[in-house]
Amino acid sequence: MQISEAWLRELVNPPVDSDQLVAQLTMAGLEVDSVEPAAAQFSKVVVAQVVSLEQHSNADKLRVCQVDVGEAEPIQIVCGASNVKAGSKFPAALVGAVLPGDFKIKKSKLRGELSFGMLCSEKELGLAADADGLMELSDSAPVGADIREYLALDDTIIEIDLTPNRADCLSVEGVAREVSVLNKTPWTAVEFAPVEISHQERLEVKVEAPEACPRYLGRLIKNVDPQAETPMWMQEKLRRSGIRSLGPLIDVTNYVLLELGQPLHAFDAAKLHGAIVVRKSQQGEALNLLNEQTIKLDGEALVIADQQQALALAGVMGGNDSAVGDDTQDIFLECAYFSPISIAGKARQFGLHTDSSHRFERGVDFTLQQRAIERATQLIVEISGGSVGPIIEVSSDEHLPQREAVKLRRQRIEKMLGIDIAEQEVSAIFEGLDMQVDAVADGWEITPPGCRFDIAIEADLIEEIARIYGYNNLPNSSLLMRSELGKAPEAVLPQDRAKDLLVDRGYQEAITYSFVDEEIQRIIAPDDEFIRLQNPISSELSVMRTTLWCGLLNAALYNTKRQQSRVRLFESGLSFVNKAGETVQQPMLAGLALGGVHAEQWGEKIRKVDFFDVKADLEALFSLTGSVISYQAEKHPALHPGQSARLYNTRGDAIGWLGMLHPTLEKQLGFDTQVFLFELDLNKVLEKQIPVFKSMSRFPSVRRDLAVIVEENVSAADIIASIENCQEQAIQAVRIFDVYRGQGVDQGCKSVALSLVLQDFSQTLTDSEIDAIFSRVLQTLTTDLSAKLRD
Repeated sequence: MQISEAWLRELVNPPVDSDQLVAQLTMAGLEVDSVEPAAAQFSKVVVAQVVSLEQHSNADKLRVCQVDVGEAEPIQIVCGASNVKAGSKFPAALVGAVLPGDFKIKKSKLRGELSFGMLCSEKELGLAADADGLMELSDSAPVGADIREYLALDDTIIEIDLTPNRADCLSVEGVAREVSVLNKTPWTAVEFAPVEISHQERLEVKVEAPEACPRYLGRLIKNVDPQAETPMWMQEKLRRSGIRSLGPLIDVTNYVLLELGQPLHAFDAAKLHGAIVVRKSQQGEALNLLNEQTIKLDGEALVIADQQQALALAGVMGGNDSAVGDDTQDIFLECAYFSPISIAGKARQFGLHTDSSHRFERGVDFTLQQRAIERATQLIVEISGGSVGPIIEVSSDEHLPQREAVKLRRQRIEKMLGIDIAEQEVSAIFEGLDMQVDAVADGWEITPPGCRFDIAIEADLIEEIARIYGYNNLPNSSLLMRSELGKAPEAVLPQDRAKDLLVDRGYQEAITYSFVDEEIQRIIAPDDEFIRLQNPISSELSVMRTTLWCGLLNAALYNTKRQQSRVRLFESGLSFVNKAGETVQQPMLAGLALGGVHAEQWGEKIRKVDFFDVKADLEALFSLTGSVISYQAEKHPALHPGQSARLYNTRGDAIGWLGMLHPTLEKQLGFDTQVFLFELDLNKVLEKQIPVFKSMSRFPSVRRDLAVIVEENVSAADIIASIENCQEQAIQAVRIFDVYRGQGVDQGCKSVALSLVLQDFSQTLTDSEIDAIFSRVLQTLTTDLSAKLRD
């Protein structure tokens, strides 16, 4: 918004210069984008009146004018402007004048005639980008007066970039109110007296959409003079606000919009047919706008219409068919309050943005309409004359905004701003902002005015105090905080360390939605009690996952369909299970692998990943914690029955699953290769065995190998567990180094070769002691697992 500093100082004139004023506005949240002079620099330009003129003898387009510039005798100026005429007043640059662009005026001779100056247009004075002719001045302009003083051009234009919540400052009065309270200086609201009613003619008004237009005012003003000239003071104020003069009737509505912040519109009453109706548009209804753009309405836009057609797009732009013109005699002046939600987006929908829509979208003071229409009427009558009819008002109090009091607690001010402000100063701030202040026991109840739609909660009021008190006046507070170092228990493995290991082994971390498709949830974990969302984002994200496999399988499938043949993913996150009506959130770590064990290379042939490759990844993970994990063959609905295992820790707690995706699900989901999955209870996986010191033996160790034949269903873990159960203190390690099936081994059996590392801490073991230990181990294996020593 552009605002003239001189116009602003007519309402409030604080004892600060322009730079200080700009700084105040910016620090109060009304950011100033630019500060420019109201006019370019020029000198020796005065108000001049053409006394007489005659055609130039040697040029058809030039005239020789005798011009009164306030000196003893008129001077001669040769002029080629088409609108120069005797009796009119224009700016005249005298000999010695310097115009914008360092253009110096000298005595000259044009086609044989002397010229002692130049009559000027707005463009030549730097007041406009274009001009059709000379700048015509009012008949009351004093001849000989300096044009800068007459037009008060020693002014500053301040451009303010307002945030959407500060629509109350989209007017000179609104900014004046802010400047007043910032400087503790009184301000004067625009004062005027209602115009006397001179006729009783009315135009019927119907509001069919009161929720969108809770208040509509209008009045007939008859016998106006559309040819009247807008006063120069008004033209200048409009120009400095970025609006060009378009005639007195339109200029007045624009002027009141800038002065008070209330948009108005004038219809040519002769072009109206019957009653005015405020309604929703009809589907496909056409409206020819003032910018000569014809739009097709969608049935949702609010329009002002008569009994035949839509006349204006409410709150945005009037229509061409009812616009005032040079022959307008009677006008219907409207002034309304439109709810922001009914106007928001309508201008952009049709590629429009107007001063009116800019204000209505953000919120116009709903108490301002009576005052604005009276002010506009006064100005129209002063400039264009006319007889004024009564105001027609249609209001719906139930649809008008309600201004509720907001509680402000005294202690919250000090807590949030770090300052203790006197009660009188707090009251003065809000009263200066036109808010109603009522003192209560522990603070105040503040009722915002109709123009402040941004005041709704206590924090908004505290922000107002900070703005007016001055952000730069608030005390500085150190951000230094005393805090204890976080605990890092040795018995818990950091989660990031576990993730790093999986990344090192070729996995990539994925983050998937906690919401999954009910169908995939049912086929992967049919026995789980899942939680259905009451308001899902979409049908594909309608339930909470009970396993991380749902999201990982979708992610892997997405990659394989994009020619990624080797995929390794893992995710840490929560699973959500319904147990006895309560939601149990369980941290989990899950992963999957498919494709080759290694990326394609020259050193070895491509081999598909298998169960034991993924098991090796998990063993590497468990090695970080020193945990001993056992694998038990068990069935899971989503896993291959012959390649699935449940994992248990040494306490016998189930900590997760490992296996190959069931072939049926593999085909159902769309995979063309085997997929291996794991999912672990993250809390139990991160349980770390605390290292315990153990001295080294001074005596040599001995390795003895043996091969035993066991049934096919006996696992390596069973063999190792059986040997450990022997409680032989000399056995330091058991390692399996070979598994054989074939000739010499019965069908359904296998040969497992083991190495035992024996070492005593008190002596060197003898052969007889070693043989005895060997014999006891073999006897235990035979008893526990029906093992036989292989010949």
